[in-house]
Parts: sequence; C-alpha cells; structure tokens
Amino acid sequence: MSGSAYLGMPAFPEAAATATRDAGLRANLRHATHTIRDKRAAAVAELPDWSALRAAGAAVKDRTLRHLDHYLEQLESAVTAAGGRVHWAADAAEANRIVTGLVLATGEREVVKVKSMATQETGLNGALARAGIRAYETDLPELIVQLGGDLPSHILVPAIHRNRSEIRDIFREHMGRWGRPAPEDLSDSPAALAEAARLHLREKFLGAKVGISGANFMVAETGTLVVVESEGNGRMCLTLPETLISVVGIEKLVPTWQDLEIYLQSLPRSSTAERMNPYTSTWTGTTDEDGPRASHLVLLDNGRTDALADTVGRRALRCIRCSACLNVCPVYERAGGHAYGSPYPGPIGAVLTPQLRGVTSALDASLPYASSLCGACYEVCPVAIDIPEILVHLRERVVQGGPVTRNGVKTVLRPAKGHAAERAAMRAAAWAFDHPGALRTGQRLAARTRRLHPRRLPGPGRAWSDTRDLPAVPAESFRDWWRRTRGEEDGV
Repeated sequence: MSGSAYLGMPAFPEAAATATRDAGLRANLRHATHTIRDKRAAAVAELPDWSALRAAGAAVKDRTLRHLDHYLEQLESAVTAAGGRVHWAADAAEANRIVTGLVLATGEREVVKVKSMATQETGLNGALARAGIRAYETDLPELIVQLGGDLPSHILVPAIHRNRSEIRDIFREHMGRWGRPAPEDLSDSPAALAEAARLHLREKFLGAKVGISGANFMVAETGTLVVVESEGNGRMCLTLPETLISVVGIEKLVPTWQDLEIYLQSLPRSSTAERMNPYTSTWTGTTDEDGPRASHLVLLDNGRTDALADTVGRRALRCIRCSACLNVCPVYERAGGHAYGSPYPGPIGAVLTPQLRGVTSALDASLPYASSLCGACYEVCPVAIDIPEILVHLRERVVQGGPVTRNGVKTVLRPAKGHAAERAAMRAAAWAFDHPGALRTGQRLAARTRRLHPRRLPGPGRAWSDTRDLPAVPAESFRDWWRRTRGEEDGV
C-alpha cells in the first residue's frame, strides 16, 4: 500500500481479498492486536465500576449530541473570550481552505502536525502541499507512515502493519529526505528506532513556527481543548510554535470538566491499557509569554450533522477513538486497515464512514458488510456503541434505500445496485412473518425435508455458503414444540 489518499480505492471485498493473501501483514496484525487486547482486558478488570463508567460515558455523549448546538455555541464563546478564534467548516474542502489560508497568512511554508485524524479525513496534507506548504507528522506512528509514503491502517497505531525491520528500513531510506537522516548503522531495536525518531523530530519542533493539531476532547464550559498521548511529541507541537491551528470534529465536545473525568479513565485503559495517559495537555485560548501567541480552532462538520439526524446511526458519534473495537475484530485482524478505504478502519469505521460520506460509492456501500456481526466490538466499547445494530441499520439503507439527510437536506436514497437477491429475500421473509399460517407450513415443510437440504447454496447464495455451513434445520419447529409440550393451540 502506498499513496497519499483513499480516493479511488476498491470496495472492501476486493481490497480485503488482496490483503488477506499477505502473510506478513496478517502476522503483524495478529501479533499487535492480540497483545493490545490482552493488556486492555487486564487494565479494565482492575476497575470494579467499569460497567457504571461505561454507562456514564454513553449517557454524557448522548446528552451532548442531543444539545450539540447549545454546547457548540457555549464553546465558541469561551474560546473567543480566552483569546482564541473559532472557524466553522461545513466540509473537508472548507476546512482545508481555512487552514491553508491561516498558514499562508503567517508567511511560513512548513508546519508540524500531531494527533489529528480529522485532517486525515479532510486530506489536509495534500491541500497544504498544493499550496506550497510542507507538513511534517510528529506522532511516531504517523511519522513512519509519512516517511514510507503509506496510509494509516489503525486509529491508535497507524503503522501497526509494519514490523520493526520494516520501520528500520524506512528510516534509513527516507528520513534524510525529510530532515535529519537516520544513522547508517541503525538497528531495529525499539530504543534505537525511538532515538533516531527523537533526534529527527527535535529539529522539526525547534524550527517550526506553525503547529497543527487535533484534540481528543473539547470542554464547552471553559473552551479548553484536550490532547492525550504517550510520547510527549504532542505537547511539544502544542506549545513551541507561535501559531497553533486545531482541527476538531464537532462531536468531540463534553459539557464540563466533571464529564471529562469519565473519559480520562476509560480512554487510556481501552486504547493503550494504561491507567492514565502519560501526557495530558490542555489549552484554553492564548496566554502572554507562554505557548502559542495565536490559537485557531476549526470546527469540522463534514457529514456529522447528517449522522446526527439518524437516530440509530448517531450513536457512532459517541466514539472516543480508543480503537478497542479494532483489536478484537476478526475481520480487521485479517483484512487490515487499508481495506476500509478510510482513516477510520475496523468496526467503528464501518459504521462511521458510510454516514460521513454516504453510501453511494461501491466502497462506502460495502463497508456495513465488513463484519461478521459477532458483537465483540460492542462488548469492548467504552461508550457502549452497539456497532452490530448500526451495521444492520446501514445494510438496510444500502439494500432498501429510503429517507436520509445529506448536506443538511432530507432526501430519499435509492436502493444500491447489486443487492436485488438480498432485497427479494428480505421481502419474502417480511411477507412470511406477516402470514403466520404460511410461516408454519414452511417451517414444517423445511423440517420434514431437512435430510434433502444441500450443504451449499446454489446461485447467488453460493458465495455466502462457500465459507460457512448452512445452519441445520431442527426436526421440530418452536411452534410445534410449544404446542406438543404445553398443549396450547397456536399460542405462539
């Protein structure tokens, strides 16, 4: 995988078919995800009130989303009062125009970046490059991805698909083109790789006049932005430049500091299996002789209010980007992150991306099917997002079409092509469940002929049954069992 954008990527089944043939990729992913998931389970088990914490996190997010307009206005007032400036971006293009204009206004042509999935979503690096501005990623996994001309494949560990030997080779070959080169005798030991990256990035931090960041949270009551991290690079990027530009999705709001306390417990345990993040940086506007002299906040919509209009799909906006769902997903473990064609891979990406971008492209329409619906993602989610339920909801949208909101306008989506058989099957099932007599007759007929049933489906269903056994039909339906054992006529 190489390149700088997700545009033009094939649908998930095609991309996943290629990825699953890469034995090295699968080995790297399996080792990394199993290590993280085991540590996470131990860290979560330390908290006896984890279930209550999870419920509280979901409740605060839901309340915030219901009153998002109020809290956004409160945030804007607080940021402005603290000396910052707020910009509103309806989509990716507008966000990129705002940020590019702010950088050009400083007269600088180089920026350092950290902790910003939102700018990956908007393709900001490409927009800056077209304006003659070079962006340097400073988060270590992001640095590896950038040096390798690659794309992120994990929310928390963007270079999770690379092993140490590959990272050493990337540093040796490409680091010199971006600044301080790696030592000729660089080994693949973690300490040596970290030292090479530290020396390379230190030059960038000390020379940068403009920093671009994201934020894990925004506190509405004080206009404070929060970044949590493990390396300390984020703190240097946030404090050393003279101008700081933060691009943040509007769903990252929490109303108060007391609400934030919930996520500062649940996020580190779910993401890095730590009791607390080694570095938690907060900033509120500007302060004389300390930190950046100019602070800009770009609030990014880019499909989020459309998702908010969907009472089922909006739950995906609770996400705090911990990546726990990726690390337990059997589909992600085998296909990797690039197959999702989005900066948001894995189960959360399969429900978030089709809502942000719509389901009109073959790639986006395929994402709700990139799941086995095993439910493991829901079990580990620290804000209790029922991802399987949203997946089924989005599959219905793909197959049946129906009313949706796009760009703030209500419209009716037409059924996607290639789902005629699925649509016919669902309509037949709906008719059968609406006619109890026909359903009962069909169940009895299926039971009596079960020995004649094929082990593989013919025609369009063959692809489904090629990888799984058809469920066995019981000798007796539940209705018949109930009547035989309880003696009630048609009681169920």
